[in-house]
Amino acid sequence: MITGIKGTRRIRRATAVAVTAGAMLATGALTAAPAQAVTAPSIVAKGGYVMNNDSSQSSLYTKAADTQRSTGSTTKIMTAKVVLAQSNLNLDSKVTIAKEYSDYVVRNNASQAHLIVGDKVTVRQLLYGLMLPSGCDAAYALADKYGTGTTRAQRVANFIGKMNTAAKNLGLKNTHFDSFDGIGNGSNYSTPRDLTKIASSAMKSSTFRTIVKTKSYSAKTITKTGSTRTMAPWTNTNGLLSSYSGTIGVKTGSGPEAKYCLVFAATRNGKTVIGTVLASTSIPQRESDAKKLLNYGFARLG
Repeated sequence: MITGIKGTRRIRRATAVAVTAGAMLATGALTAAPAQAVTAPSIVAKGGYVMNNDSSQSSLYTKAADTQRSTGSTTKIMTAKVVLAQSNLNLDSKVTIAKEYSDYVVRNNASQAHLIVGDKVTVRQLLYGLMLPSGCDAAYALADKYGTGTTRAQRVANFIGKMNTAAKNLGLKNTHFDSFDGIGNGSNYSTPRDLTKIASSAMKSSTFRTIVKTKSYSAKTITKTGSTRTMAPWTNTNGLLSSYSGTIGVKTGSGPEAKYCLVFAATRNGKTVIGTVLASTSIPQRESDAKKLLNYGFARLG
């Protein structure tokens, strides 16, 4: 009898444990998966990186994030950053457009702001011309103005030196510039991680933030005769501004070697995700890659 009672108790205890375990399993099945469990997307771009802009240590996605690649016009993020970091910067200071700036874009079949030789254009306007239509003529004008030297070549070389110094000051090991606009001479490269950090640093400037989220801008310049010229509107090449809610920047890039690149940033629910895709296959594809990474970044942040 005693043995029977003990056996019955054992059965009851085992049943209770089983019921408890079952309840725990049922409860677990109803618990939402943690944010970290979100499946990482597959992108066509050869390199990609995303981080939480509020914490540069917070990587959310990596794909060949430290592989050096040609960056195309995403280089111009650093061009703008160097200009905006100048001491005693006067955004209303005027620059006279030289024939060499125009000849340069024609010679290289480069993207341009269609600046007109002899016109006086403000630094602020040049920054819009640099970042929206990706004007290599605007980039040349800014490098010529903010580089130091007695000749144009010396000033441009000095400005590119400032770009490299800025990269070193950010602690970037895989970035080097040999141009002010991304039309490289064999040694203009960065990585998805480095470019994202350059953009994150540039976004600390309110002027930069205002420019890169602007879809269209019309500049009023001063002609040789002193009259006012209203330029054709410059349209931002970043299609995400119109197709992804919360987008706040940053910059496109393309080229035979660079393929299709995009540095992007968006803010939702008070959180900002910033990232880069390099060497995608087309304009629509780089935007699709970026949207996937933004969605993933926000899902990770919860």
